[in-house]
Amino acid sequence: MTTLNLTQTNFLKTTSLYLSLIFLVIFSCGGCTSCPDSSKTDRAKLLPDHGVTGTFSIVAVDPNTGVCGAAVASRYPAVGKIVPFVRPGVGAFCTQHWHNPDWSKKALDLLEQGKLPEEVLSELLKDDQRRDKRQLAIIDMDGRAANRNPANADPSGIWWGAFSGRFYACQGNTLTGQNVVFAMARAYEQTEGSIADRLIAALLAADCAGGDHRGRLGAGIRIAKKGVPGNWFELYVDKDDDAVIELVKKYAQIDHPAKGSWTGGKMPFKHPCPDRKIIPPPSPKKP
Repeated sequence: MTTLNLTQTNFLKTTSLYLSLIFLVIFSCGGCTSCPDSSKTDRAKLLPDHGVTGTFSIVAVDPNTGVCGAAVASRYPAVGKIVPFVRPGVGAFCTQHWHNPDWSKKALDLLEQGKLPEEVLSELLKDDQRRDKRQLAIIDMDGRAANRNPANADPSGIWWGAFSGRFYACQGNTLTGQNVVFAMARAYEQTEGSIADRLIAALLAADCAGGDHRGRLGAGIRIAKKGVPGNWFELYVDKDDDAVIELVKKYAQIDHPAKGSWTGGKMPFKHPCPDRKIIPPPSPKKP
């Protein structure tokens, strides 16, 4: 029978302890190949905090006149009251897909404090568990703009994307294709008139290019002007199967100083794409 001396015993104890620690480190760092990815599991359990807006929108400013605005359209009802936000002398902000209207005040507060648009988006998203579901746009009165697209959009959210140009940024998700965003940008750049004119023209062009692949229901526009408290001009269609066209019709009938020389926003109204497909709302589910 072999008897271990004290040195040998301590060596075995130390070796056993080291092996146990190594096993623990390997296991905790991914040694278990069949274990579920907790980050993916947690992400899969997340639910929208305020709802989901499949939509297209645009934010814009005119540094020369001190006017800023935002416009939006969607299959989501009353979308004009939960996606676009403006503040006189500060800029415009849109929150969509997994939208969070509560961010509007903070976003515009940070912009008013002198933060760059990129810094504002970073501040909003840094501790947000739903960051990969957000689509955001923000622009300040100098025309500095920033977009954020969803990295993990819902399956119905495809196609999504964004485009920015001189003093504007447009974005969308749940679209029929990339032509929607490009048509929006092109119309904004090429339309002669006020910011309100150009935003309405941009929505109209996007709608005629296909818009939301699920159909149409809500649309809206908000305009702010430096020195005028609140929204200088606002117009909404909360529930209509052809919401953008209805919005343009209402716009054409209104007399307001926010309007400019754009002939498409004047009476008599002429439908620019009467042959495009109208998608009716789905039938109510049976109880």
